[in-house]
This record gives sequence, C-alpha cells and structure tokens, in this order.
Amino acid sequence: MNVELNPNLRRLASAALLALIVLCVAWETVLAPIRPGGSWLFLKALPLAFPLRGVLRGNLYTYQWASMLALLYLMEGVVRAMSDPAPMSAALAGLEIALSLVFFIAAILYVRPAKRAARARARAGVPR
Repeated sequence: MNVELNPNLRRLASAALLALIVLCVAWETVLAPIRPGGSWLFLKALPLAFPLRGVLRGNLYTYQWASMLALLYLMEGVVRAMSDPAPMSAALAGLEIALSLVFFIAAILYVRPAKRAARARARAGVPR
C-alpha cells in the first residue's frame, strides 16, 4: 500500500521553515533587535535548523516533531505581538505567527495521508 504525498505541501512547509529561520535571524540582528547592534536572541533560530534536512527530504517523522516545534515559535510570536512596544517588532511577531502557522498546517496536511494509511494497515492487520 503506497501512499501519495502532496509535493506542494512539502514545498510550502519547506519554504515556511526556511523563511522562519531567516526571519528569526534577521529580526534579532538587523530588523528590530532588542539591543542596538543585535543580540544573542538570534540563536532562537538554531532549533529550527535541526529539522531542516529532514523537512527538505520529506521525512515524515521529522515533519511530525517539527510541527510541534513550530508551535513554540507561534507562542513566542503571540507573546511578542501582544507585549512588544516597538511597532516593527510587533509586525515581525505577526509574520512569525503567520510563518509558524503555515509550516504547522502544511506539515500536518503533508503527513496526514501516511498516518491514515498506517491506521488502515493496523486495522487490517497488515504488517509494515
């Protein structure tokens, strides 16, 4: 039982993840850093680099755990959008929210057919 995965969702998730990494680094170094000249907060992009290879290759397991990781960036974006007094930083937080959601939704929708097929195989008693 071979499952057809949507390559457009894979490309969308990959693009959103890459854009989120670039946003995090640019935000904290040049666009709206907490301190003039940048801050070490740009390292918040580092955890996003760990799933990058697996996401670009379409690894389903990586998509599953990376989608949960994206929720941390969604939460950070919401907190900073609500609490950051600088308009530019609040706008960047909105962009972080959007990119996190795009990645999360694309990742979930990309993995869903494989998860359904696995459940169907398990119900039918078919080994992997």
